[in-house]
Amino acid sequence: MGEKRMLIMPAELIKKIDDNRGDMSQAEFVDFLIDSQLKEEVKDQQYATKEEFRSFEQDTRKLLRSFLDFFVSYGLELGKQSPKAEFEELSSKLEELENHLAPESKDKEAKIKWK
Repeated sequence: MGEKRMLIMPAELIKKIDDNRGDMSQAEFVDFLIDSQLKEEVKDQQYATKEEFRSFEQDTRKLLRSFLDFFVSYGLELGKQSPKAEFEELSSKLEELENHLAPESKDKEAKIKWK
């Protein structure tokens, strides 16, 4: 950038540049914006929206709850017969886990099969 030229721009645009450039000079900031816009890598990136992320989080919680339900049920059915105190302790731990995982919704539940 040895040679310099003048660029006439609207005052509103110059104000936007000055408000957002931080420690960069006006020329450095405009150069940064142009470079970032022209890179093909930036065009290929896709970001998740808040709704998509929340949906992903809820689906992950449902999946974890299903795994937990399966393994607890499987262990109780095939394992040794547990004393009632051990079962109650397991039930309380599951309730704590459920409350921790889904405090916003009351309609979800973990079920334990007992024979």
